[in-house]
Amino acid sequence: MGQQKCPACRDRKPKRSCPALGARICTVCCATKRQVEIDCPSDCVYLSSARAHPPAVVQRRQERDVSFILPIASELTDTQYRLLLLFQSATVKHAEAALPKLRDKDIAEAAATAASTLETARKGIIYEHQAVSVPAQRLTSELGRVVAALSAQAGSQLARLERDAALALRRLEQGARTAAKVLDGDEPPVYLNLLTRMLKDPGGSTEPDASDAPEERGRIIIP
Repeated sequence: MGQQKCPACRDRKPKRSCPALGARICTVCCATKRQVEIDCPSDCVYLSSARAHPPAVVQRRQERDVSFILPIASELTDTQYRLLLLFQSATVKHAEAALPKLRDKDIAEAAATAASTLETARKGIIYEHQAVSVPAQRLTSELGRVVAALSAQAGSQLARLERDAALALRRLEQGARTAAKVLDGDEPPVYLNLLTRMLKDPGGSTEPDASDAPEERGRIIIP
């Protein structure tokens, strides 16, 4: 019988007991797939240790992620930034159950389509743009529901909301279109994986939490 292999990568020797998988996995998979592909429980000793003392490889990844995200979020107002976070959170949540799997180009298309609908509305024309691919259109519909929930609470600030939401969606599109090139070598979908890391491991990110609960959405509008 050959040497036992890590069930996560089926390549390296397993050395750590993983409570999420109920098996022993290698140290590399523990470090790189934690909270991304592996849903680690909060009481995992390796998760707690990593948050307190992240290894060099994780620190480098975090620094790389931040160096990509910061230019995209630059020059946004507080409201626009929070809208971007909200759309990112909605995208990650939608992707968890999406079939077929969501790709970065689907995210880019969906964000562009939703932004175009808002930009058209600001010109006084009511027209709902449609994405070409089915996965992109499904995400477009989800992003549209987020905007609709915000619009219902916007009151006299509706025009401002539509402007800010369109701009935030364009930044979401920008991230999805450029991530693979800028973060060359990362596993696809590069941008979606980056967003998942940020939102599932807030201890390793500079991003604040972006809850999509209705009571949180109401805080987006700044009079």
